[in-house]
Amino acid sequence: MGNAHTAYDQRHANSLIGCLVVATTVMILNETVLSVALPAMMSDFSITADVAQWLSTGFMLTMSVIIPVTGYIQKVLPTRTIFFLSMGLFLIGSLVAALAPAFGVVLAGRILQACGTAMMMPLLMTVVLTVVEPARRGAMMGIISVAIAVAPTVGPTLSGFVLSFATWHWLFWIMVVLSLIVGVGGAKLLINVGETERAPLDILSVLLSAVGFGGLVYALSSMSAALQSGNPTPIVCAVVGVLALAVFAWWQRRLLDGRGPLLDLRVLTYRNFALGLTAILCGFGVLIGAAMVIPLYLQGALGVSEFVTGLVVLPGGLLQGVVSPFIGRLYDRCGPRPIAIPGAVLLCLGVWAFVLVAPLGSVPLVVVAHVIMAVGMGFVMTPMMSAALGVLPEKLYSHGSAVLNTLQQLAGAAGTALLIAMMTLGQSMAANRGIEDPAGLLSFGTQMAFTVGGGLTVVVLLLTLWVRRPEDQEEAANTPA
Repeated sequence: MGNAHTAYDQRHANSLIGCLVVATTVMILNETVLSVALPAMMSDFSITADVAQWLSTGFMLTMSVIIPVTGYIQKVLPTRTIFFLSMGLFLIGSLVAALAPAFGVVLAGRILQACGTAMMMPLLMTVVLTVVEPARRGAMMGIISVAIAVAPTVGPTLSGFVLSFATWHWLFWIMVVLSLIVGVGGAKLLINVGETERAPLDILSVLLSAVGFGGLVYALSSMSAALQSGNPTPIVCAVVGVLALAVFAWWQRRLLDGRGPLLDLRVLTYRNFALGLTAILCGFGVLIGAAMVIPLYLQGALGVSEFVTGLVVLPGGLLQGVVSPFIGRLYDRCGPRPIAIPGAVLLCLGVWAFVLVAPLGSVPLVVVAHVIMAVGMGFVMTPMMSAALGVLPEKLYSHGSAVLNTLQQLAGAAGTALLIAMMTLGQSMAANRGIEDPAGLLSFGTQMAFTVGGGLTVVVLLLTLWVRRPEDQEEAANTPA
């Protein structure tokens, strides 16, 4: 990309990737940092929980709309330009939210933050695939897994700590300071990667992807509340989203013979990519759904504080972060299956353990079950991501990372909607059986949610049995399914 470098020495590659990893970590940390602060913001702005939830829903909606366009953005803009555009939007959004006099201004700031985040995540993956030789990609993907998996876990804990002595505004001021530091570091360390080219932007593709992905994310995020209230809007949005995505997929195939697709869906014809992607999405959906169910269980059934809730999930996230780089190096030596299969077994054990732990009401047992689940996901995420993206030819790197990141947003929303819906269904079933104690209702609902989540982890385990290690770049360029 502009003044392109075609050869990358070890020092430049490490500096470049390190800078992008830190930027991505800050941005993903920002995604979950508001979860504990919502009650305080509701009080300050005199808004209901449904309105406050738009700080999360709006963020995910924006991500789902912007990420599909990142393949095109990486084609036409240099690496440094994308980085500074991303950091600039994130910095401005953080500043706007920190100074916000009204809730609408905070929401606008969150949307700007999401625009920056949406560009940074696919950029990191594309750069790793471009500058790192195949023999070392596992180690680098392990480092990326730290940002993806650990930062969301640390967010609520950091938020609880800051809110113990400061207002929610300081959560955004921290992001302002961190983004300034990362931006200065990027100015010194970043180089341009690859070549840019002139390409027209297909507006119809952008509109179809925005309606399709945005409609589905909104529908999934709102489904639980809609089922309780009888509001049909999310159902309508889901139907419209599915139809728009069907037309989008058809239109992208038509564009292959012309100006080129916005999102090249040929990546899905690569067997390793399709299998690895599906495993990641199922596991990620369960992980994000569990991150919503566990606090509801801890605070509603066990009566622990928000800060203690953050501490309960912290060990699992930190341990996953510690092991992920070692998992990546192990992948480089022995490929995906010797790591992913035991990881999927651990993931199954951790999720199914919650079915047994929920009725016992023991916080230490919840910590143990969460640690097993988080570490298991770490053993699955890195090899599956490496095997999936590593099999693609270079011209599809940016599209592969865009597809992965876009569908992760859908998986997170779907996992949350599914597990919350199952939790609600479980509570209704328990009430029909004569259980009246709120703690008992929540415990039964938690069991139901994790039973369904456990079923999805079995799917992950089966998928890990079929993923192969990409042999070399020649195979990667010539092995679509």
